[in-house]
Amino acid sequence: MNPYAKYLGNLDALEVIQTTPRELVRLLRAMGPERAGQAPAPGKWSAREIVCHLADCELVFAFRLRQTLAETNPVIQPFDQEKWAAAYGGYDVEAALAVFGAVRQWNLAFIRQAGPQALSLKMTHPERGKMTFQTVVETMGGHDRNHLQQIERLSN
Repeated sequence: MNPYAKYLGNLDALEVIQTTPRELVRLLRAMGPERAGQAPAPGKWSAREIVCHLADCELVFAFRLRQTLAETNPVIQPFDQEKWAAAYGGYDVEAALAVFGAVRQWNLAFIRQAGPQALSLKMTHPERGKMTFQTVVETMGGHDRNHLQQIERLSN
């Protein structure tokens, strides 16, 4: 199950995940560092915090993709994004962009080299049930689109 499918729609997940790093840079440069650090409301993430979250998630996706290719029907580990976000106050947006961009390129290379035969490999998410390698790739794309839209709204 992909909880972000509605954000991806009919878009090609690989195209989305390939272009996201450039889109993030474009949006953040247009906002400037001061606006990027401003939360829209108490308890809501700023653009900087969203980018930190994307960097964290990219690390998680990296492991999930590799675990799915390396193990038979692995159980992947969920995480509490709010607890991870507690550290974002100490993170620099440029560093978060660099981590996200580098790990994303690494993940794209991994996905491409895995080939189409990897797409049907299965895993279990304890909260979402059975998923495939392809579902993870599509989740990455939908997750990107969701957060890009949030940053776009913050930039207006």
